[in-house]
Amino acid sequence: MTDSKLPAAFNRLAWANLAAQAAEQLSLAATPIVAVTLLGAGPGETGLLATFQTLPFLLFSIPLGLLADRGSRLRLMVGAELLRAVSLLALLGALLTGHASLLWLLAMGFIGALGTVGFSVAAPALVPSLVPGSALARANGRLELARSLAYAGGPALAGSLVAWAGGSTAFVVAAVGSGLAVAWMRGLHEPRRTPAPPRHPWAELREGARQVWHQPLLRPIFQTAVIWNIGWFVLQGTYVSYAVRHLGLSAASVGLTLAGFGAGMVCGALLASRVLARLPLGRAVQFGPAMSLLACSTLAATVVWPSAALAGLGFFVFGCGAIIWTISSTTLRQTVTPGALLGRVSAIFLTGNAGARPLGAALGGLVGAQWGEAACLGLAVLAFAWQLLLISGPAISRLQGLPPQEV
Repeated sequence: MTDSKLPAAFNRLAWANLAAQAAEQLSLAATPIVAVTLLGAGPGETGLLATFQTLPFLLFSIPLGLLADRGSRLRLMVGAELLRAVSLLALLGALLTGHASLLWLLAMGFIGALGTVGFSVAAPALVPSLVPGSALARANGRLELARSLAYAGGPALAGSLVAWAGGSTAFVVAAVGSGLAVAWMRGLHEPRRTPAPPRHPWAELREGARQVWHQPLLRPIFQTAVIWNIGWFVLQGTYVSYAVRHLGLSAASVGLTLAGFGAGMVCGALLASRVLARLPLGRAVQFGPAMSLLACSTLAATVVWPSAALAGLGFFVFGCGAIIWTISSTTLRQTVTPGALLGRVSAIFLTGNAGARPLGAALGGLVGAQWGEAACLGLAVLAFAWQLLLISGPAISRLQGLPPQEV
């Protein structure tokens, strides 16, 4: 993850991020596999496990965002990664001593996800202090490439490790990843800054919310992200049953089509610098949402032309567009947000996304139960059309390049 065109301090952060992302994805994939194969968990239990692994994003993003703006973002990231390592070692200990239980998996999954929230809030806030504004897009591209590689390879590696050597091996490897992330961050110097004097948390939160809602470039990005997550979870909640019942796919074939998303993420991360260099910034920001609408329309076309290849192509386009959106929109967000507010603004985005996910899943379940999976695909197409409309307003469309960086 080293890039000679970026400062050495950022390259240390990039390596730490790669190790942290690998640990996160490996543990996220290994935990439900262990729950099913060792504890005999069914769909209800694995669904509960997924809930506990995502709930901290909704509950703790805002408090950790306030903490990131009040103190050292690097220390928060180190503490968050240590917390994840502790949860992984606790899972490992339970497996080795024969005391593993669903309740223990739920508790440690929650604690590990809390570490992920802390890292996710602080990292985007730290990056602008390590690289110049002109290099933000390149830096964000390096971080997103690491996430893409971890997302694409984590589930496969977790399954192989559990099948080959048992669940304990997967947690050992994940814990080593967290340890490496901490080691890389321990050698990183965070530029000194003077945070504003602490005020009442509600006052600080209102300040961050005003920045998101009243800044003319941030508001459409936030709205687009929320609607995107609703559409994505409408799709996620119904695709597997749709693929099996309508497309006639086996479990292995369903997995292959879903793997297209990870492959698209890697491709998007590699292509992002070229897209950002060749398009005006506003068009580059709109590129990802446009790709998402195209991807969902491709999936919806399988109602008329049932095809695993067409479904896989849709997920590939989704992954490619999602990463280009993340890189371009994060770079713009970091530029137009004053440094003292970056933690809170990142936290508000995380909270909005987390709140949209159960809403999308519930809408998908309701529509699917009443009118079937094909209707859910239609609902998802409408959601992705809406998010493209939101980001196509004049404020974003007129943007030729990065505006002056807020300090």
